Amino acid sequence: MHLNPYGEYAVLLATSLANDWPADRAGIEERTIEMGMTMTFPPAADDHARVRDVIDEWLRIVDEADPDARAELLNAQLAEAAAYPRLTNHDGEGWHLHYRDDVPSLPYVLRAIINLGTSLHLVTRGMSRLGRCAASPCTNVVADVTRNGRQRFCSVRCANRAAVRRHRARGERLVT
Repeated sequence: MHLNPYGEYAVLLATSLANDWPADRAGIEERTIEMGMTMTFPPAADDHARVRDVIDEWLRIVDEADPDARAELLNAQLAEAAAYPRLTNHDGEGWHLHYRDDVPSLPYVLRAIINLGTSLHLVTRGMSRLGRCAASPCTNVVADVTRNGRQRFCSVRCANRAAVRRHRARGERLVT
């Protein structure tokens, strides 16, 4: 099975922004560069708030458990960011596809990249490979990019915390 890396990087970027929201626009741009996005965009006064809206809309997809409803939400968001794929060679990095219009706006581009990447992630890996951390009370987003498709926790720390709780619960059942 061929897994499109465009989906993985975009979903991991959205997950990173959702789980650790930057304090300002500079933090968003820094995160996008850290996560592999090569382009920067001229700043606008409302970029921080508009990117927050993009992430909040994306979280509706994350929180939708029903695959049909999840697809419907994602299709609606894809329609808002719809564009014809186009070949580009910006920054001299070689020819590649962009799945968005050439609008120099950080929120616009992130909406397109995150929604397309999420759709690629879900159709290539599985509709259940996006959700929330299984370690209560953590509510971080988990984008499962593992080979076996069994990632349920956002971090090793949360996985260990859940294992300790299960172990203690078994011990209490044995004592009573």
